[in-house]
Amino acid sequence: MYHKTVGYRTFSVINNVMLIVLSIVCILPLWNVLAISFSGKAPAEAGMVTLWPIDFNIEAYKATFNNGIFLDSLVLTVERTVLGVGISMLLMIPAAFALSKEYDYFKGRRVIIWLFVITMLFPPGLIPGYILVSKLHLMHTIWALVLPSAVSAFNLILMLNFFKSIPKEIEESAFMDGANHTQSLWHIYLPLSLPSLATTILLALVGHWNSWFDGLLYMRSGEYPLATLLQTLITSRDLSQLVDSTTLKSFSPRTLSSAQIFLGVLPVLLIYPFLQKFFIKGIVVGAVKE
Repeated sequence: MYHKTVGYRTFSVINNVMLIVLSIVCILPLWNVLAISFSGKAPAEAGMVTLWPIDFNIEAYKATFNNGIFLDSLVLTVERTVLGVGISMLLMIPAAFALSKEYDYFKGRRVIIWLFVITMLFPPGLIPGYILVSKLHLMHTIWALVLPSAVSAFNLILMLNFFKSIPKEIEESAFMDGANHTQSLWHIYLPLSLPSLATTILLALVGHWNSWFDGLLYMRSGEYPLATLLQTLITSRDLSQLVDSTTLKSFSPRTLSSAQIFLGVLPVLLIYPFLQKFFIKGIVVGAVKE
């Protein structure tokens, strides 16, 4: 068999070695940030910390969790992510279900699909988006962070193609038993589409959690989501918003920034392993059809 040949075994070994090396390269920067966050002031400022903390302490984490601005930004980001993912799924699931039907069932589906594709090829632009949010009186509200990105054309097409991969004979048999389209979607398509749902949920979750630019545009200073707050603080290197000068003397600003960065990525790191087994299948099946 082909998988027992010398060439295949050689390729498998080289491929595994490369994947291990790439995994280590991806993990090491995050591990370094974690080590710096638990290190003392002098080693962190001197750049002595590599993979293990030096002068271990947790003062940076104490200062972070005792700060109201950071906690408010964290709560806002959680609210935005939960609300954004929920609205996205509520809109995309019925849209993908309808657009996955054959032309005989839905004669205008190709036009609508191309309208979504056009938004991927030609984004509306920064200024029109800002004017639209302003005219709808969404400025400085959580809806300015949620509604503009409620429907992702890429995620919609992934889900649409996954729905198309489900044999239509299953739905036809349900119709013969008296089911309607809503029951077919709820009892047949959704249970069979867990990889697609997990993939789109993960992509939407990461998009909302890591998005910082829209917070900078639409929210007031002091009401930023977490990614925006971290971006502004790290870029300006001004941590006076989070800690007073007396407290800052007990640890390095680099230590505090590292602690905040690690806390910012921790929720996604915890959620991803539970969805990862569906992620690859959802991407592959959703990308090979239409």
